[in-house]
Amino acid sequence: MDANPPNPEAAAPAPFIATALAASLTVKDLPASLAWYRDVLGFTVARTFDRGGPMFAASLRAGTVAILLTQDDGAKGYDRTKGEGISLQLTTAQNIDELASQVKARGGTLDAEPVDGYGARVFRLHDPDGFKLVISSERKG
Repeated sequence: MDANPPNPEAAAPAPFIATALAASLTVKDLPASLAWYRDVLGFTVARTFDRGGPMFAASLRAGTVAILLTQDDGAKGYDRTKGEGISLQLTTAQNIDELASQVKARGGTLDAEPVDGYGARVFRLHDPDGFKLVISSERKG
C-alpha cells in the first residue's frame, strides 16, 4: 500500500517534457561492441574515454541518437543476461530494406527480417551483449 496516497484536491503536477533520450549500455567487450555499432550498424564514434589507461567508455552517435557504451567491470558476472524485457527502438527516414541488407552485408544477423506493422517498416536484431534493437521507418500520417 502506498504510504503517501495522492491528494485528490492537490493541483496536478506539470507534465514531464523530455527532449531527447540517450542509452547507456554496459558491455562485456568494449572494443568489440564499439566495432559492432560502428562497423555493422553505422554509428559514428563521437568520443572515447580512457583516463590515461585502457578505454572504459565510448560515446556513439547515429543522427540525433546517442548511445554510451561502458566496459563492464565483471562485478555482477560477465555472463548475466543484459537488457531483459527492454528493446531500444531507433527510427530512421532511411529505406529499411536497404538498411537491413547493409547490416547483413557487414556481418550483422537479423532476429527478424523487415516487415510492415503499425504504419512502419521494421526489422529486429541484437548486439553482441544481447541488447535488443528495433529499427523502423518513420511513420507516415
